[in-house]
Amino acid sequence: MKYEAVIFDLFGTLASNFSTEGYYDALAGAAVALSLPDEDFKKAWFGTSKERNGVASQTCETDIECICRHLEAQPTESQVREAIQARLDYIRLVMTPQPQAVETLSCLREDGYKTALLSNCSHEIPVVWPETELAPLMDVAIFSCSVKMRKPDPGIYQLTIERLGVRPEGCLYVGDGGHNELSAAISMGMHPVLIRPDANSEERHLKDREDWDGPELSSLADVLALTRDGPRP
Repeated sequence: MKYEAVIFDLFGTLASNFSTEGYYDALAGAAVALSLPDEDFKKAWFGTSKERNGVASQTCETDIECICRHLEAQPTESQVREAIQARLDYIRLVMTPQPQAVETLSCLREDGYKTALLSNCSHEIPVVWPETELAPLMDVAIFSCSVKMRKPDPGIYQLTIERLGVRPEGCLYVGDGGHNELSAAISMGMHPVLIRPDANSEERHLKDREDWDGPELSSLADVLALTRDGPRP
C-alpha cells in the first residue's frame, strides 16, 4: 500500500461547496420561521459566529437561541424547531455526495486504506452526517464544531491521525485548499493534494484559499490512481 490512510475535506471535495444564494435562502427560511427580519437575522448570524462556535455545549438549538437573544426576540418552541428544520433541510441538500465520492471511498476501503473526514463546519453538519451515504465509508469523522478546533490548527490534524491510529507521513490529504488546509497538512508531515472544484462550484467558503503549487487532482477518481501508483510515504 502506498499510504496508510486517506483524509478528506468535506465541502468542495466529497460534496459541493455551498452556493451563496442557497446559503442565504436557508438563513432567510430560518428568519421567517422566527418572525424576524431577514437582514437582521443574517447580520446576527454572522456577527455571533465566533461566540456560538466557541461554546463546547453549542447545538443547533442553542445556535438559534443565541441569535434570538442577540435580537431580543422571544420565539416559541415550535418556531425554534421550524427554524432548525429550515437549516437542516438545506444541509441535507448540500451534503449530497459528489458523483465519484461513494465509489472512490468504497474502493479505498477495499484496497485496505483507512479513511477519515476532517471538516470545518457548523453544528448542523454532524447532525445530518449519519444520514449520508458517506458516513459508513469513514473510519473517523472530525467536525470542528464538535472538537472546538478548526483547520489549519495543528491540533485538529493531530486528533485525526490519533483516532485513525496512523503516522502522519502515512496520510494522503485531499482537499480544495480552503482554510490553508493543505499547507497545514504539509506541516504535519502528511502528503496533501489539491482537488479542483467543478466549474459550477461557487467558492463562497474559499475566500481564504491558499496559493498552491503542489500536486493537483482533477477528480476524486484520481485519488485511486494516486494511492495505487503514487510514491510510498
